[in-house]
This record gives sequence, C-alpha cells and structure tokens, in this order.
Amino acid sequence: MTFSIIARCPQSGQFGAAVASSSPAVAARCIRGRPGVGAAASQNITDPALGPLALDLMAAGHAPAEALERLRSQPFVDYRQLMAIDAHGAPAVFTGANALGTLASLTGEHAACAGNMLATREVPAAMLAAFERATGPLAERLMQALLAGEAAGGEEGPVHSAGLLVYGELDWPIVDLRMDWVEEGPVESLYAAWQVYAPQVDDYITRARDPRAAPSFGVPGDF
Repeated sequence: MTFSIIARCPQSGQFGAAVASSSPAVAARCIRGRPGVGAAASQNITDPALGPLALDLMAAGHAPAEALERLRSQPFVDYRQLMAIDAHGAPAVFTGANALGTLASLTGEHAACAGNMLATREVPAAMLAAFERATGPLAERLMQALLAGEAAGGEEGPVHSAGLLVYGELDWPIVDLRMDWVEEGPVESLYAAWQVYAPQVDDYITRARDPRAAPSFGVPGDF
C-alpha cells in the first residue's frame, strides 16, 4: 500500500526518505533516519519497530544487506518490505513472500526505491531515475522522486498520506513534513509544504544552535 525512497547525500552527509500511501499517517510508521548512521523504511503490513532495529544494526557496523538479513529473524517478516542505507555501502531491499499486490524495488548507488500494491512495476524505476537526475538539497531530490512515482502510477488505489524526512548532523530531523490524511493530492500538498519550508531550513537550525545569531521571525514583538 506504499511507494517510497530512502537515500543519502555524499556531499552533505544527509540521510532521508519520502513515502506515500493510501493508509493514513504513513510517514509516522514507515520511514526512519539517524544522523551518521543512515535511513530505513518498513512498509507493507508495517512493523514500525523494524526501521529502528535496522538503524541499530547499521550503527553496530553491519552493512545494509547484513542488517536486513538479521531482521529475517523477526516475527512475520515475510509480510514486510524493508529498505536500508548507510553512509558508504550499497543500499538494500527485502520483500517478503507474503507482501501484497504488485511488488517492485530498485537500488542505485545512493538510493533505493520500493513499493507494494503498485499500479505498475515501473514505479520504483521512475522514482530512482528522477532522484538521480534531480539537483538541489536531498529533500528536493526525494520529493522529485516521490512526484515521479506518483506520475508513473503510484499505488493502485487512491493515495491519502505522504511524508518527507531528512537528517543532517543534528540529533533531530532538519526536515520532517507530513500529510497524514488528505482526500486528494497528498504528494502535491507535501511538495507545497516543502517549498514553503525549504528557504527556512537553515534559519531553524541556527535558532536551535544559537538564537542570538538567528534571523528575525518578522512578527509583532520580535527583536
């Protein structure tokens, strides 16, 4: 019920993910990241615990493929679709034998895409191609991939939620945007939210690190 991408940016050291689904609040359950470690996704009859477990394994030194192999011991993993990426190794995808509907996945040098209950098996390929030709910050490239996945057919049913997550060097995500339930066009709504947020990302980081150096909010009572 989901199509998604996880990726890294070798230049910035950022990790991120983007996801869309017919289910509500998909990003809250499916995509995870950790600074200095990587990104992970758990989807299709999702177990939200598996993303953090994959990140723990990669933090302990396991390559993404090794991390997913170790997760094969978790209960009901054959119902899941999992992805993992770290700072240097090849990204990895696992699709269980009991995953639902039309299934597809594809890995590239710095990203992996996967989906289930897809309108067409070409969706992950369209997403990866869009990511690889896009420019700009990681969040923009992730959004271009998600938009391309939707344009290629996306999920077989109507899509109602979407999310975008990016980690930099800080302990908290520098981008964490979600459309938890939209009747129509959650991917487009998410991209609109990103376009509003994008010019302010660095300002919010500065406000967290040193409010004295932060730009004005431009509201009454501001200084």
